[in-house]
Amino acid sequence: RPPCAMDWKVLTRELSLYLESQVRVGLFGSGVGLSLVLGFGVAYACYYLNSIAKRPQLVASNDRFCRFLEEYCPVVTETYYPTIWCWEGRVQTLLRPFITSRPQVQYRNELIKTADGGQISLDWFDNNDSLYYPDASTRPTVLLLPGLTGTSKESYILHMIHQSETLGYRCVVFNNRGIAGEDLLTPRTYCAANTEDLEAVIHHVHSLHPSAPFMAAGVSMGGMLLLNYLGKTGRDTPLMAAAIFSAGWNVFESVESLEKPLNWLLFNYYLTTCLQSSISRHRQMLEKLFDMDLVMKARTVREFDKQFTSVMFGYRSIDDYYEDASPCRKLKSVGIPVLCLNSVDDVFSPGHAIPVETAKQNANVALVLTSCGGHIGFLEGIWPRKCTYMDRVFKQFVQAMFEHGNKILSM
Repeated sequence: RPPCAMDWKVLTRELSLYLESQVRVGLFGSGVGLSLVLGFGVAYACYYLNSIAKRPQLVASNDRFCRFLEEYCPVVTETYYPTIWCWEGRVQTLLRPFITSRPQVQYRNELIKTADGGQISLDWFDNNDSLYYPDASTRPTVLLLPGLTGTSKESYILHMIHQSETLGYRCVVFNNRGIAGEDLLTPRTYCAANTEDLEAVIHHVHSLHPSAPFMAAGVSMGGMLLLNYLGKTGRDTPLMAAAIFSAGWNVFESVESLEKPLNWLLFNYYLTTCLQSSISRHRQMLEKLFDMDLVMKARTVREFDKQFTSVMFGYRSIDDYYEDASPCRKLKSVGIPVLCLNSVDDVFSPGHAIPVETAKQNANVALVLTSCGGHIGFLEGIWPRKCTYMDRVFKQFVQAMFEHGNKILSM
């Protein structure tokens, strides 16, 4: 008899005795219970490997862009293995903020004034200890845009900065007005469609470091805002490339998905209260233009946008705002290389609303679509505290563009 067979028999007997002593169930003593456990484990492993763990779908019409990504950003072609015990989209979305670590980052804050008299809070990670780029004037810079109510303190932003730090890059986080603790100087906040503040920030950062390679990465609403800016500016931007994560492509489809009963219970109501909380501190300023009691009665994101966001930015109706805020309408005009990561099980951005056909019509755009991952989830590994699949895509893509981007920027 081969040694391995004997080892397996001994291991099985010892494990069976251990289980019997721990749970005191005679069923395990007979080996039947253990066989059931092992059988279930094998069946689950087969299901996971056959149906859950899959290579992402890479959508790009430009063969040069595809080959570039395959060579310098290979993670987008490798099988994504979601965390085996929480691969479902809603679960990944809910658990990520609690599971992932929060790397320590020391920021330098800067407040910049806007043309309308407002102010924007920028959090800089200068990375002055960079070994690869000791000259600050040419140190690559990544502008980071958090999600709807997110700031520079979000775990996904901290992880992006940590990845950038190891590569020697500088980061600056664009906090939307009134979100990061600064006062509102005018009765105006932000939205996914209005790119004026983002344009001011990009111009400001570029003017400070005109010789430094410059990229941007946006997450969720930050990604939507960045896409809307790129669709508006085309090639006329100091950004050399951009990375987009979990963007909502069609706002109508996003809010409809979020209003389904389970999704409303898990996400929509909480997100609405976060939006209300973000403006309640500025109530005295905002009451000059809004019926804040009515705004605070909203129970969905759609109701909040109807009473507050669409009115603030002068839209005739919420439908007009949602139409203007949907990046799918602007994708064809993007003029620089953009990599967009989405999971098709993201309830914030349903898979059927991802503009695959439009993306195929723009040589500057590549979509990476995973079957699992949820909204800003992309957890992987048995205990996914540190690096997610999204982090790895970010790291490889920014490094590819900063170090090898000349190979596709001329396309």
